[in-house]
Amino acid sequence: MDFDLTEDQREIKRVAHELLASRSSWAKVRAAAEAGAYDQALRRELGELGWPGIAVAEERGGQGLGIVELSVLAEELGYACASTPLLASAAAAAAIQACGSAEQQARWLPGLASGELTAGIGTRELIADGTGSDLAITLDGDDAQLIAGPDTKPFDAIDPTRRYASLDGEAGGDPLAQGAAERIRIVLAAEVLGICQRALEMTVEYVKDRKQFGVPVGSFQAVSHRCAEMLRYTESVRSSVYFAAWAADADPERLPEAAALAAAAAAEAGREVTAGAIQAHGGIGFTWEADVHWLYKRAQLDAALLGGARRHRVALARIAAGRAAVPALSGG
Repeated sequence: MDFDLTEDQREIKRVAHELLASRSSWAKVRAAAEAGAYDQALRRELGELGWPGIAVAEERGGQGLGIVELSVLAEELGYACASTPLLASAAAAAAIQACGSAEQQARWLPGLASGELTAGIGTRELIADGTGSDLAITLDGDDAQLIAGPDTKPFDAIDPTRRYASLDGEAGGDPLAQGAAERIRIVLAAEVLGICQRALEMTVEYVKDRKQFGVPVGSFQAVSHRCAEMLRYTESVRSSVYFAAWAADADPERLPEAAALAAAAAAEAGREVTAGAIQAHGGIGFTWEADVHWLYKRAQLDAALLGGARRHRVALARIAAGRAAVPALSGG
């Protein structure tokens, strides 16, 4: 069994990494955040590349790929901390493609795949990319609802690189089939993976160069141990995210467990790794000029969108308990 990305998936990752490195530098992330607006040039370019519809069927205007490929893109978007509404729209499109009705697919997928429409994802209280979106998918436990033309109000979050909103009013939506919430959380967890990887790399680079008492601070045991913990968290997210993405595409029966595992790992790792990055940067890490704080802020909001690690650990415990009870019941 091959646990690595395919050659085509690695090529998607390479192209995304190189493009975002040139189009979404820290200077551009900072400029977009300070302006309180998305980078529209980046949004148009990513739409022209077909990225919003990467997990949408070709007959609906997409590229006909899957959650693994979308997760590859989400990881690179997180790595770049890109200021673009792509992630929410692509995740919503993937959920509608897999779990929407024929009517929902016909109505929403062509526009989402082309980038003409945008979507928000989250809870009723916190919707990523919700401001001005054409639709929103709200998550409540394992359930997901599609709300057309959502009535939203801006939500003032600590992460200024993304526009957040909350629903204004009690209007409901149309339910999506089971599996929609899990797919959206996998994509969010993939973004957290990219955030963790970038924070880890920035931290290792810094502690190798920063010197105290004539030696790199990375040689101090406390610092090296912290970096090792950051690596452990990051790799835990990587393995769980791509297992969950694979399950979404190839083994849906394992999706609830796999998605809960990825969401729990990401919600915890995002906070721990980015907080560790700021601490390892020392006094400079707490300043506005240090770019590492953008990753920290994005990770906090992603953890909230995921629902926190505790909720998903409870779900995993219930799944494990249910599995353990089956032999006992059948054995008599």
